[in-house]
Amino acid sequence: MIVHPSPLPDEPLSSQPVTGFVLERAGKLADKEALIDGPGEWSLTYGQLEQSVFSLAGGLAARGFQRGDVAALIAPNSPWYPVVFHAVAVAGGAVTTVNPTYGAEEIAYQLTDSQATLVFAADMFATQTREAMNRAGIAGDVVVIDSDSPTQGVPMQSLMGDPITQVEVDPHSDVVVLPYSSGTTGLPKGVMLTHANLVNNIEQCVSSVASQTSDVVLAVLPFFHIYGMQVLMNDQLHHGAKLVTMPRFDLAQALSLIERHQVTRFFAVPPIVLALAKHPAVADFDLSSLRQVLSGAAPLGAEVAAEASARIGCEVVQGYGMTELSPISHATPPGNSKPGSVGLTVANTEIRIVDSDSGEDLPIDLEGELWIRGPQVMKGYLNNPEATAETVDEDGWLHTGDIARIDDDGHVYIVDRLKELIKVKGFQVAPAELEALLVEHPQITDAAVVGRADDESGEVPLAFVVAGPDSGLDEQAVKDYVADHVATYKHLGEVRFADAIPKSASGKILRRELRELVDG
Repeated sequence: MIVHPSPLPDEPLSSQPVTGFVLERAGKLADKEALIDGPGEWSLTYGQLEQSVFSLAGGLAARGFQRGDVAALIAPNSPWYPVVFHAVAVAGGAVTTVNPTYGAEEIAYQLTDSQATLVFAADMFATQTREAMNRAGIAGDVVVIDSDSPTQGVPMQSLMGDPITQVEVDPHSDVVVLPYSSGTTGLPKGVMLTHANLVNNIEQCVSSVASQTSDVVLAVLPFFHIYGMQVLMNDQLHHGAKLVTMPRFDLAQALSLIERHQVTRFFAVPPIVLALAKHPAVADFDLSSLRQVLSGAAPLGAEVAAEASARIGCEVVQGYGMTELSPISHATPPGNSKPGSVGLTVANTEIRIVDSDSGEDLPIDLEGELWIRGPQVMKGYLNNPEATAETVDEDGWLHTGDIARIDDDGHVYIVDRLKELIKVKGFQVAPAELEALLVEHPQITDAAVVGRADDESGEVPLAFVVAGPDSGLDEQAVKDYVADHVATYKHLGEVRFADAIPKSASGKILRRELRELVDG
């Protein structure tokens, strides 16, 4: 066995609930702005954030919400997001974070699977949330986090109660968040992350992410996604930084906020870095306050990173992680970047590079599947021991499904992936989910979905469809059908009609053959 430990010294790891850790500087920084709503220009100080968290936790406890219960949160980024997240954690529960662009059908699936009993939502998503709750059989009102006169449900302020202290939890076994991930294959699954998973991953990244109290951070990546949740929201609040939130990405608004608030760090995904490199609007703003752009969630080309860095005058680096890793396993310490590298293995973490055919460990500079072991590895998939066993082996190694190599300096490079997921603007799209939807169409007899490279989104889903006889289906009709059922980022970028879908003797779709047709 060839194990590559982190080249960074181990960090001391604690065992404590996540909210006390994240807000440990709140008392000293009580009057400092913690979160600014970018579009609305209102804010919460660290003192107000802490007070709101513990008051809402008290209100939840008074309503009977208790240790082990699950609350869903369906909202874009705003200063209220961490209030709900951490109030649920203080009350001993778990938050399942839901993409607010989901339709009622997708929301209902997650509500049902996670067994949520309480649902928070932003006002603009309250109607579809109510529909999803009805589908999932969840009684009670939608709790609206950002309006005193909501279109549906009750305002969150009405739930505020007397503050409580942290409900007793076991940091290493109690789940605190249930984001949903497709893993390496299949339909979305609840990823069970404990208090210790979240706390330890932030502690592991002290030297590699290197957050500072003086930082001003633009928070456009969604808090419902593990990258935004941990690297932006929790890590930055723990270090006492100032977060400027955006509910969705708009380039001109983002550039304006960087200039106005003197943003020092911008956590991004490859399509945003591409815009920084090439979009003419960038020249109209002063971005000199930026000291680093860190890209994650999908591979970033070395050339694009270099072009963006030269244009905006700061380093543009990569990191690597997965929802199942809380999320960071690799990051680039300031001043230690290499072209194309996702950085160094973070502290307290080991990796292996394994030949996917022989199972043999590989030495430096050879390509194989990346395996990772450390305190950030998830507890498992909710209600799915089979999928858990397929992803994390008996010795605690998480099999990422990504092909990587490590050089003699300890830098890791992601070169390909075994897994079938399509990455659209950093979001995971599971081909199996779209394929299941497509074959439900009465005029489609078979379908397969693969990713196709796209300059703007990284990848887009491309569907190969076998239409029934005399169906009359055309590409737009198939696209419209899918669009009616799924979130925008899952929409089909292209449809190709085929006589048959290539499959193995066991019936498995031969995606490699389809990708060869696409790359052609």
